[in-house]
Amino acid sequence: MFKIMNGGAHADNSVDFQEFMIAPVGAPSLAEALRMGAESYHALKSILKGKGYSTAIGDEGGFAPNLKANVEAVEVILLGIEKAGLKPGKDVAIALDPAASEFYEDGAYLFRKSDGSRHSSVEMVAFWEDWVRQFPIWGIEDGLAEDDWKGWQLMTERMGNRIQLVGDDIFVTNPAIIRRAVAEKVGNAVLIKLNQIGTLTETLEAIAIARAAHYGIVVSHRSGETPDDFIADLTVATRAGQLKTGAPCRGERVAKYNQLLRIEEELGSKAKYAGAAVYGR
Repeated sequence: MFKIMNGGAHADNSVDFQEFMIAPVGAPSLAEALRMGAESYHALKSILKGKGYSTAIGDEGGFAPNLKANVEAVEVILLGIEKAGLKPGKDVAIALDPAASEFYEDGAYLFRKSDGSRHSSVEMVAFWEDWVRQFPIWGIEDGLAEDDWKGWQLMTERMGNRIQLVGDDIFVTNPAIIRRAVAEKVGNAVLIKLNQIGTLTETLEAIAIARAAHYGIVVSHRSGETPDDFIADLTVATRAGQLKTGAPCRGERVAKYNQLLRIEEELGSKAKYAGAAVYGR
């Protein structure tokens, strides 16, 4: 999952949502997925430059332009995918991490960076449903706030059979919280951050709980990354199928992709790229 555009707390711009990602779901191999992701990323840069937007990058490699509206972020990403000669929804899907806890206050969701509008939990679920209808969005991480468990239950009930709903802030890689989520039917995928829970033992337990419940597993980087590439090995070793580690840009991000390439080369014909299967498609 390549994070190619920043907003929210990760950028000083007009976009409320924190991360916009692309997932090369139609690729036959990791090497080909990396090519598709890199070409889409550079095509997006060209699109943004042509529109007169900034192409400066954030701490995870994504672009952070001042856009006219939140939805324009998705629209320009789709243009980038197409400019790279790929088909949105077939070759490349979109995944979001709005990080909704960052704009949740007094029981409502405030789009303070764009239009200043306020939204209830029910309205936010309807908002995401509308985006999913319009665009090839296959996954949403933290679409609601970490404390909004009732809202998460509604979102899961309404959208859980169509797209991947990933919990990060709400689950924090904590086995006990993931168990509660499974019991209460909250989300259908877990973001895995080893240094969030603190030990490899607890991380593997969190993955085991998620797998037993048929939840998706997304191993993830952090903003303050180093060139250490262990999470690439962890992703393959646990058969997670998904790794979120930034744009194909900046050395500490590329290090993980290079390690995946080395693993794929070493495995040879035994290597299997998960592709659309991790989304149940």
